[in-house]
Amino acid sequence: MLHVTKGIYTVANDVVFDQLVAWLNSVEVNVGSQIPVYVMAYDDRTLRVKAEIEKRENVTFIDDKQLFKPWEDFSYRAWQGHPDALEIWKSKGIEGVNRIGMNRRYCAFDEKSPADKFVYFDADVLVLNSLDKIFQKLEQNDFVVYDFQYKDPSHIYNINSAKLHDIFPKKRIESEIFCAGFYGGKKGLFNPKQRDFIIEKLNQGDGEILYYQAPNQSLLNYMKMKLNIPVYNFALELPPEEKTGNSVTSSHFEYKNNVLYDKGVRLTYLHYIGVPSSVFTRVCAGENLDFPYRDIFLHYRYLHEPEKMPKFVGKPKPYNPPPTFMDKVLRKLGVNTKKG
Repeated sequence: MLHVTKGIYTVANDVVFDQLVAWLNSVEVNVGSQIPVYVMAYDDRTLRVKAEIEKRENVTFIDDKQLFKPWEDFSYRAWQGHPDALEIWKSKGIEGVNRIGMNRRYCAFDEKSPADKFVYFDADVLVLNSLDKIFQKLEQNDFVVYDFQYKDPSHIYNINSAKLHDIFPKKRIESEIFCAGFYGGKKGLFNPKQRDFIIEKLNQGDGEILYYQAPNQSLLNYMKMKLNIPVYNFALELPPEEKTGNSVTSSHFEYKNNVLYDKGVRLTYLHYIGVPSSVFTRVCAGENLDFPYRDIFLHYRYLHEPEKMPKFVGKPKPYNPPPTFMDKVLRKLGVNTKKG
């Protein structure tokens, strides 16, 4: 891989193919088609992903087992420090660390990775604005984020752990944690010596504060905080009139000219957090399901092939319909109403 000054990364496989195409197109339109983009393989299900990437000159597919392995080994050793995560995952048929493929996002930090400075996005994101301000902040900061996860640490750490505030003061947690669906960083962070230090501390008792239901997000936050790497969060630094939200859980964004605005300010990105990948697949297959900001997703998904966009008839059905009266009755009786 060629060395570059800056780049953009994601992790994907064919399961999130439709989301990946939408993400790639949103980067092309709103960031540009010259910036190098790197798609790291989540697993071996990547036939469609590779075929799509071959059409795009600035996009590179990374499926380098030698690059991935040290980080996967690190993740496994780190989670050995948790009192029961590995056993819980094993009881569910998962060998090793749950969703280990998402661990490959760490490879952007590796000394062998191509980009000196980078922005990482999960594939369930639309990029809706220039990333110039993110890269500018990376000139003075090793870590840059733009989100509001600091309001809810329960998806980062085990907030019931008595050790949590001994390890990280409450003030730090309220100002430093972030959602791992988007961040900017630099190659060379978390070198092997630092990773050994992280493993040592986790296995000496820190491991119990990790939130095992979001393993990569929890561990990445811990790594950054334990190594005292400062973070610049636009959500905390911008004046109120310049801030925007970024999650589909916010219903007030205005759709205009194929981007979104929050009280007149253009969003940097939209994260479809909480919407299952199967919903996007079903909609792209023609099923008339509704989900937040569906129209803008479909615009970017079919940007280069509008003739293939599904033509829906009638009112869309909610992708997560509320339980019916009969469902509620059966649930009270202890009857499983889920199919399959």
